[in-house]
Amino acid sequence: MAAYGGLGVLGVPVGVAGSLVQGGWFPLGLLLALGGAGGLFWGGALVTRSRLGAAAPAGGWAVAVLFLTITRPQGDFVFAADAGSYLFLLGGMAIAVVCSTLAPSERPLFAVPEPRPRS
Repeated sequence: MAAYGGLGVLGVPVGVAGSLVQGGWFPLGLLLALGGAGGLFWGGALVTRSRLGAAAPAGGWAVAVLFLTITRPQGDFVFAADAGSYLFLLGGMAIAVVCSTLAPSERPLFAVPEPRPRS
């Protein structure tokens, strides 16, 4: 449980950093932000060997990113209404789903059948 909690907390700064980088350096920043998020999600799945290992940092990432989409009363905002912001939001969600779906399990990919005794 501590690993999942730690991964969830680690998803927050990755979401914040990705939100800032994707808008600052548009074409490469978007790829860097999505690559960092995907690396965290897939790394969590590999470390914990479960789907929850990918979903925990994705939850922290989503909370941070959705919190940053809220417009402040002063009119300040992090996300502009452009294609890069939407690609970051939707691409990050798609990467989270893919990493959660393809997460490795405890079972081996190929099971070797046990030999049968000859009768």
